[in-house]
Amino acid sequence: MRTIKKVLAATAAVATLVSIAACGSSSDSNANKGDADKAELVFWGWDSGNSMKDIIAKFEKANPGITVKFNNTGTAEKTSTALSNAIAAGNGAPDVVMLEDPTVTQFAVTDGLVDLSEFGADKLADDFAAGPWNKLQYNNKPYALPIDSGPEMFFYNKAVFDRAGVDGESIKTWDDYYEAAKKIRATGSYITNLAGTSNDYQPFTAQIWQAGAQPWKVDGEKITINMTKDEGMQRYIKFVQKLIDEDLVDTKTPNWSDDWNRELNDGTIASLTIGAWMPINLMTGAPDQAGNWRVAQLPQWEEGQEVSAEDGGSALSVVKLSKNQAAAYKFVEYMTHGDGAQTMADTGTFPSLKKILTSDSFTDPTTEANKKTNNYFGGQNVNEVLSEAAQRPTEKFQYLPYNPFAQSSYGDEVSKAYTGEITLEQALENYGKKLAEQGEQQGYTVTVK
Repeated sequence: MRTIKKVLAATAAVATLVSIAACGSSSDSNANKGDADKAELVFWGWDSGNSMKDIIAKFEKANPGITVKFNNTGTAEKTSTALSNAIAAGNGAPDVVMLEDPTVTQFAVTDGLVDLSEFGADKLADDFAAGPWNKLQYNNKPYALPIDSGPEMFFYNKAVFDRAGVDGESIKTWDDYYEAAKKIRATGSYITNLAGTSNDYQPFTAQIWQAGAQPWKVDGEKITINMTKDEGMQRYIKFVQKLIDEDLVDTKTPNWSDDWNRELNDGTIASLTIGAWMPINLMTGAPDQAGNWRVAQLPQWEEGQEVSAEDGGSALSVVKLSKNQAAAYKFVEYMTHGDGAQTMADTGTFPSLKKILTSDSFTDPTTEANKKTNNYFGGQNVNEVLSEAAQRPTEKFQYLPYNPFAQSSYGDEVSKAYTGEITLEQALENYGKKLAEQGEQQGYTVTVK
């Protein structure tokens, strides 16, 4: 196997994680499967729903020979950095790791994760929503199981839309969206914001994914970058450039900024295309708009289509260095496919497991959690709409094996199109060249089209 250059971040936090986890790993790259019923596992991840303690206790009760030590790594970025360092060092890695979906490929390509088809995970494909499942494949084999799902949705402020004379439910295509954008802009608001920062990277990948684009392809040691000539990319570029040129989108306000929340809260930004996990963020970030927001399916490029895409998501993998792979997989399966998946859904994680997505309890408008959300959305049964989106078909979409770099560098190049310095096509062409340079530095053979 070829050698990939590793980026080592020698921080105190990473060093602490590695030292804590040392008992759970081995430097032997050919570590055996171990005893599926007896092990001391180390698990790295984050705990946004404050549910890990409960889930682990229930797992250990059901599997008395296995203990799980959870190290809360805080963020996805810190987790992936720590894992890179541990793998490069050949020791100190956990048995189980939580990763953002797009980074799974990065570690699969460099042989840091276990091919879970060795444990029969490939037989579980039909049990999960297609979007998150497809993101976790490398060479058509699963290297992680999805924790959650993030189908791209169309959230809109009905009060602002009504004022502009736009029926949000009638927006079925991106052409409909463009016509609505003009009417909304005439009222002084914007249909949405697009600033081209690194925080826009995930929505960007979701939108080009839905457009059928393949801006990069990974084939072993070979990568092809095609940011502007790919048919789906051309479709996306032409549409977004039109929105920029006609001042139909707010190009000054980046996602997740204080100004972004303020403009969502005062109606300046009238809609978002973003992941299904967004309701709680609207409820906390735009409280003054309670009762006004609604959610609908993503507009389509062709009328009558029902194509979805994913924005965000996380997953669990078994680390190749682990000497407890069989027991580690048992824990991964419990968390994502077993009883643990329900506990996570009950504490706010948007599920990827079909049996939860289609369950009466998930869409029941009388549950306390659903009532709170539905009230904010004017009485709409939000989970019913989100569940439908999660089950829509998605095409397979690859991420680069150095996805963190792709995300961090996205804003450096693409933001220039939103400030008017260059066109979006020029910005994406420059971005493609930067991605190619990084790939070559990592040891890949890169072709740019």
